[in-house]
Amino acid sequence: MSIAVIDLFAGPGGLGEGFSSILNHDGKPQFKIKLSIEKDEQAHRTLELRAFFRNFPVGEVPKEYYCYLRREISREDLFKKFPKEVEKAQQEAWRTELGEKQTAHKVVCNRVTEALRNEQKWVLIGGPPCQAYSLVGRSRRKGEDFLHFEKDEKHHLYREYLRIIADHRPPVFVMENVKGLLSSKVRGEGMFQKIVRDLQQPSKAIYVQGWFSNQKFGPVTYRIYSIVASLPEGRELYPNEFVVCSEKFGIPQARHRVVLLGIRSDFSVVPTILPECTKKTPIEHVLQDLPRVRSGLSKDRDSDKTWLAAVKEFRTAAWLNDAKIDDAVGAELLRTITTISKNLDRGGEFVKGRPNPEYEQAWFVDPNLEGFCNHATRGHIRSDLHRYLYTSVFGQVHGRSPGLEEFPKGLLPDHENVSDALKGTKFNDRFRVQIKGRPSSTITSHISKDGHYFIHYDPTQCRSLTVREAARLQTFPDNYLFEGPRTEQYRQVGNAVPPLLARDIARIVADLLQ
Repeated sequence: MSIAVIDLFAGPGGLGEGFSSILNHDGKPQFKIKLSIEKDEQAHRTLELRAFFRNFPVGEVPKEYYCYLRREISREDLFKKFPKEVEKAQQEAWRTELGEKQTAHKVVCNRVTEALRNEQKWVLIGGPPCQAYSLVGRSRRKGEDFLHFEKDEKHHLYREYLRIIADHRPPVFVMENVKGLLSSKVRGEGMFQKIVRDLQQPSKAIYVQGWFSNQKFGPVTYRIYSIVASLPEGRELYPNEFVVCSEKFGIPQARHRVVLLGIRSDFSVVPTILPECTKKTPIEHVLQDLPRVRSGLSKDRDSDKTWLAAVKEFRTAAWLNDAKIDDAVGAELLRTITTISKNLDRGGEFVKGRPNPEYEQAWFVDPNLEGFCNHATRGHIRSDLHRYLYTSVFGQVHGRSPGLEEFPKGLLPDHENVSDALKGTKFNDRFRVQIKGRPSSTITSHISKDGHYFIHYDPTQCRSLTVREAARLQTFPDNYLFEGPRTEQYRQVGNAVPPLLARDIARIVADLLQ
């Protein structure tokens, strides 16, 4: 029998996907998501579609699902054909906003109870939205009224998670959040230390702070563990020992997140920790098989011909003779321009192809798909095309991104932060190329705003990453479709937990609950 999972703040479902992917010796899922909760409309659509997919036995997903991914039929047509599976998916993926109102919590509490159906062996997963804890988010709030920040709903959404723990007493829970949580403070108190203390004694935390709860069984307590560091004898773990550096565990991305593993105190078990990989997975091992595509030309008429002409304009640009361009970069720029193809297109929401990644091929590739979803490029203005070209060539030659002080003067963006960046204070890496031969930098929700931090390592494509490439770096399978406009697709991918990392965490949890 599968172990039940309740997923709070589910996003597009990365954490749940990892748990759902583990099969037992009978080839059936070891975990079954009973309820996943998400408030965002497009993320919920993605979540619901994946719930629909998982309602079919492994290897028996109907051809109509792939027709929808290939944009051959509509979502409505797909769902009309399989009403029973759709009903189950809609029961599993619930769109609602978790919050502070007592009536809202009663509704959530009842929904969790209905989903669990008296199951005793289950796991709670998820994490509160991270904007209030992220270092970037906090820097943007600098100078704002402290009281307003303290009352920010996102800053305390972990309370809802805490109340579910106190009310439903899961044997195990997994809570994930951004690394900025470690240095976040409220009234001088470390937010991380407060959250750990509350998670250890959720009943007490709820009672002391007056939060509403439906507790029926009296106080419950938990032991909090790291999944990457064993508890040392004679001391507690330091906060940074809860940070999971994804690249150390095979993920092709340097994503650092806090993961807390809670075990109910009446369970006399101790978790294992994740084993580190001997080698890191370079970015090209999950990207090089995707179809080569060009960027678009925004604020101008876009075509293969005009795009190529816009890129080649740099040969007569004054910045090409800037003294900051060293001989190796200059020579590579001129060599690159001769190899850029005029036959590249911009991809699309589905692109035919033959997936063949070097890493975890069985995980990523679904032969029934016959191509790639969400592989459409975004448009860039002419000057950014040249900045992307220069940055990616510089990365090829020097194995790193250039700082703005290494840009030719004629390529510097007309932006108010440039003067600060040139002084080395902030935003010095405004344009960042992903370097071949190593894991990518962290895929964040900022990728939805622009592609400056996520420039493709191949200068002949002269572009930022597509949604599918970002999803590959986040280790989503190719048959995982992200719904909504492209901006929303990017945001979903950036906010997700890498499913392959979640799969490793799920194995630890499965061992605990055996």
